[in-house]
Amino acid sequence: MNQTETVKQDVRAYLKRIGHEEASRANAALLSELQNSHLHTVPYENLDILNRKPLSLEIPDLLDKIVYRQRGGYCFELNALFGWLLRQLGYTVHDRVARFWRQEQNMPPKRRHQVLKVEAEGEFYLVDVGVGGIVPRRPIRMVEGLEQVQGDECYKLERDDEFGWLLCELKHGSWERIYSFTEEPQYEKDFIMPSFWCEHAEDSVFRQGAMLAVRTSTGRNTVAGEEFRIFDDKGVHAFVPETEDEYKEALRTYFNIQLT
Repeated sequence: MNQTETVKQDVRAYLKRIGHEEASRANAALLSELQNSHLHTVPYENLDILNRKPLSLEIPDLLDKIVYRQRGGYCFELNALFGWLLRQLGYTVHDRVARFWRQEQNMPPKRRHQVLKVEAEGEFYLVDVGVGGIVPRRPIRMVEGLEQVQGDECYKLERDDEFGWLLCELKHGSWERIYSFTEEPQYEKDFIMPSFWCEHAEDSVFRQGAMLAVRTSTGRNTVAGEEFRIFDDKGVHAFVPETEDEYKEALRTYFNIQLT
């Protein structure tokens, strides 16, 4: 099999992984469906970091982990691979590095998040499949101040002279920052250092405990530390597995993750 055929096979496998048998013309509607499907099928998770298994941001390694072994990953893995898929489908994709503001009392000291700026039908969209918390499930039009409702969530992008674009969410009647990013171009090698810090630094949040999340048709499934939290239209069901076997079974049931 030559390189072109291999890439086509990988694209088909990726689309199947997120519930798409084929992809039509690279337009805004397809972009929206791909992001939404991705967030409902590929979990955000940091289990390899916790288990001290070295990460790789190389596309073949990400395809093996996320597509063929049906694992998840964190932002530098998920958005790197999703950006690759979008490029193969014909989208113009620009990588950006972001500063995460949510739940920070002061200015975040590091830029430790990757996002995608994607062009579709003459407009630019913010695309992100790499956050464990609640974030847009569909692309956000990059128009300053435009309020964009997605289900019971509402988002907008603001501009700041120092921090560039600010993604904000409406919470309890007020707008709060999620993350910010500038228009400075970023390349694959630029994400090696922040990802290495997230993976190895003693004070990295990714080393403190398990973090998993995936959207579902009725809500979200999450893990924070040892506690599983299943959100649906009936409320929240929280539990802590008592044995290693119960833990692995919960990962299979709620995240379709099978650890070897």
